[in-house]
Amino acid sequence: MSEKIIQLNEAVIKQELGELVRESVEKTLNELLDQEADRLTNARRYERSEERVDTRAGSYSRKLLTKAGEVTLKVPKLRTLTFETAIIQRYQKREISVEEALVEMYLAGVSVRRVEDITEALWGSRVSAGTVSELNKKVYVRIEEWRQRPLQGKYPYVYLDGIYLKRNWGGEYENVAILVAMAVNQDGYREVIGAAEGMKEDKESWLSFLKSLKQRGLDGTQLFIGDKCLGLLEAVHETFPASKFQRCTVHFYRYISWSWQSKRYKFTVQKI
Repeated sequence: MSEKIIQLNEAVIKQELGELVRESVEKTLNELLDQEADRLTNARRYERSEERVDTRAGSYSRKLLTKAGEVTLKVPKLRTLTFETAIIQRYQKREISVEEALVEMYLAGVSVRRVEDITEALWGSRVSAGTVSELNKKVYVRIEEWRQRPLQGKYPYVYLDGIYLKRNWGGEYENVAILVAMAVNQDGYREVIGAAEGMKEDKESWLSFLKSLKQRGLDGTQLFIGDKCLGLLEAVHETFPASKFQRCTVHFYRYISWSWQSKRYKFTVQKI
């Protein structure tokens, strides 16, 4: 027989499995909440014992967005004690992994509207643009704290370079230089010690960046490594006059390769 006896609808199967996982997560979380309530009251639901310290006073429903989808939690209420659960934080609406996924999508360049569509497809619940915006504000605060953190210890070697990324300015995309400093500490471990936005890799931008590193505590640097950009050289010598500068070998070989390819191209054109 050439005809298929059994045909599987993959979309339906995935939907059924997804709902099964969501229900399993919801059931497990509610069971954990009940167990926490039992420990606080020192007795199970409806159990009569002398060790009981409190009784149940019903429960209230609460939504939580997880990787398996949106689940409904039945949070127990106690008559005298305050029910504090370790499973979810107070007022938390999303699992931490979901929040991290939202932030990663935004930082990767996914539009807010697209993020809404993706969340609905993945978890069955659309996350609003305002929610994404609020999450990003929290992330920016943490990023700024990291950027302005005090530098402790010695950093003998510091690598400097600029990375060009596109940024939206009033609806138009332009290249913006991100100045980055990666250092090797006194224990021999690499560490990104600074990152700042500059319109371009000129002396003024590098000077401002290096001064901020110095104010944060950059000390003990014997050697700076970077490309042979005149603005960078001048900024390093002005900010850290006692330190030496070495041209990055990667930039050096790239320049040689580009120069050789350029001369080869000119020679080929002349020959033709």
